[in-house]
Amino acid sequence: MVQANESRLPRSLLMLLATASGVCVANLYYNQPLLTQMQEAFHVSSDSIGYVSTATQIGYASGLFLFVPLGDIVNRRKLIRYLMLAAIVALLATSLVPSLLWMYVASFIVGLASVVPQVIIPWVAQIAQGHQQGKAVGTVVGGLLTGILLARTVAGAVGGLWGWRLMYGLAAAIMFVFLLLLKDKLPNSKPSGVLPYGKLLFSMGSLIRKHRTLREGTLIGAINFATFSLFWTVLGFHLGAEPYHYTSEVIGLFGLVGAVGAFCAPFVGRLADRIKPGTVVGIMIIFILAAFLLLRSFSGIIWIVAAIILLDLGIQGAQVANQSRISSLDNDARSRLNTIYMVSTFVGGAFGSFVGSLIWEKNGWAGITWAGLGLGAASIAVWLWHRLVPGKAK
Repeated sequence: MVQANESRLPRSLLMLLATASGVCVANLYYNQPLLTQMQEAFHVSSDSIGYVSTATQIGYASGLFLFVPLGDIVNRRKLIRYLMLAAIVALLATSLVPSLLWMYVASFIVGLASVVPQVIIPWVAQIAQGHQQGKAVGTVVGGLLTGILLARTVAGAVGGLWGWRLMYGLAAAIMFVFLLLLKDKLPNSKPSGVLPYGKLLFSMGSLIRKHRTLREGTLIGAINFATFSLFWTVLGFHLGAEPYHYTSEVIGLFGLVGAVGAFCAPFVGRLADRIKPGTVVGIMIIFILAAFLLLRSFSGIIWIVAAIILLDLGIQGAQVANQSRISSLDNDARSRLNTIYMVSTFVGGAFGSFVGSLIWEKNGWAGITWAGLGLGAASIAVWLWHRLVPGKAK
């Protein structure tokens, strides 16, 4: 059995963990190209069905807060197993829900149990310390983000052929396969602390007060992911309406375009090992702004494709650089640091999904592009503030 204190992380294990991270996080995004099918099944408005994405994001943020900090005080291998089992049950339940209300509940639980990647990332950062840390984190985040994007393609294809319910049943089966694959491969980690659970949660407040980099990174992460969710929550509605009228299968293929950015995540991780990760974050935010400038200035599929590449590269690159620098702040609190960062990120994601549904209903695509520009501007403003206003470096 692989031990967590090995000086080198085997590449085969790293790739398995990256793939498992993508499979787990995909559970959050299967719904996006299937929202129009769900809307027809439950006979509700587009903003009401859009809250399925919001419920999933809120569940994920809750799971990040409640479960991911346990990585500092319990055996991560057991924690991952239990979370994967819970996700399998939740996915099966989602495939059987009789009403929109139960869809909200089931989606929340799917999100709650799908936090496995955020248990894995600080673990990988701990094993692969030093000049390989950014590369290792980038590899896992690349797998995670590929899962996010390809989830839409797979869901669009499966939903188009067999309906959205079967997609959730298939997701449960895929999770079960990876649970078996990881059974004997996961390192048997030793907890780095013995804090009681209550004190563990409260200690995160002191970490926020202590680390300026953490405060900057979490705020930027929240704003960026709000932008990401804003765009992807409504893109299916936009492409399914005039003048495109695309089916769920075609809409799902746009996830493949975004995967181009995900494949660049390891490269961004290596870049963060060579130059200041904070500088990398600023460059990535510029890509996000450029994406929405294209959408604001031009219309047509070619510009949407170009914007998707820029947006996803910017979001993913900023996340890799942020997680790399944040995980190095305190070796004994990596899981809690990652919890703080990812909770804020997915609260931002839930906000983006919620606001995106409202803006789409009232102001259409033009409103979405203006909102994306506003969020991008807010992100770069936070980044500039922390470089122009004096404060403790850490």
